[in-house]
Amino acid sequence: MNGDLEKIKAWANQLGFDDCRIASAKRASHADDFDEWLAEGKNGEMKWLERNPARRADPREVLEGCQSVICLAINYYAGESPFPEGHPEDYRIARYSWNNDYHDLVEKRLAEFDAKLKTIGGMQRYYVDTGPVLERDFATDAGLGWNGKSTVQIHRKIGTWFFLAELLTTLDLVPDQPFGDHCGKCTRCMDACPTQAITAPHKMDARKCISYLTIENKGPIPEEYRRAIGDRIYGCDECLTVCPWNRFAKESNEIAFQAREEIFNHRLRDFLGLDVEDFRRVFAKSPIKRIKRERFLRNVCVALGNTGGEGDLPALEKAAEDPDPLISEHAQWAISEIGVRGA
Repeated sequence: MNGDLEKIKAWANQLGFDDCRIASAKRASHADDFDEWLAEGKNGEMKWLERNPARRADPREVLEGCQSVICLAINYYAGESPFPEGHPEDYRIARYSWNNDYHDLVEKRLAEFDAKLKTIGGMQRYYVDTGPVLERDFATDAGLGWNGKSTVQIHRKIGTWFFLAELLTTLDLVPDQPFGDHCGKCTRCMDACPTQAITAPHKMDARKCISYLTIENKGPIPEEYRRAIGDRIYGCDECLTVCPWNRFAKESNEIAFQAREEIFNHRLRDFLGLDVEDFRRVFAKSPIKRIKRERFLRNVCVALGNTGGEGDLPALEKAAEDPDPLISEHAQWAISEIGVRGA
């Protein structure tokens, strides 16, 4: 099986993964913490996480005969700024969303990996953050980084800028050794969180997280968090950005992760002029498309309320008349906020 292990890691490298390590299939080490987190309702509207938590906690419940978890990392770091030269850079989008949806790219590679593993007798299920697997537990077990105080996985060579993926397999592979927790006394991620969503080391209340509020949350953004959102219009990278392990990060070789010009050649207020068809065109194949125009313009209004000025008022006044109450209410809030700053 050692020969197979070397072959498996070589395949991972050939398919463009930046790291590949093995964990034994077992009940996840933080399964009890996950159950407690669900019981406290900290998953908010993400109700799919409540479906069959026992299955999510143990890959042997997902794949009959599962013996190992092949844990993979793929670097998506695309540099510091996505904007063209001369742009005022008046909004922020989470770095993983600068181009097309990563699921499409990574799942294609996982399918190829699955086909290769079948040639040596393995049966697999594979996922890139879409399946019932507590993936960070198994990545940590395998030594593919460790889970930071922000609950984000950290890799000693990539920092925080990578996607996790995994193949559950019936192959009995020799597991790798854990790397250990190397956060030490650092609390930069906790201190930097704009909404104090990291309530304690390794404890996250998703209902307060800007990524949750701007993406998963389908309704109004609670007023108590709007100012903290600042100029962010999709997700938040703050706890990732401040991590000191990013000093080792290098730009990804994958061109598909480079910023897409059509997304970043707009001014913030320009987005309010997008009708449904424009929105679909600009964000075609982007993960942003899945929140649809209404939630996206809701986010844009909040950002303009925090950073906008008189020049943004015409666009906001038009948005305040939008038939969708999610857009109109947030536009009215933004107009009020600009008025307060201008008084």
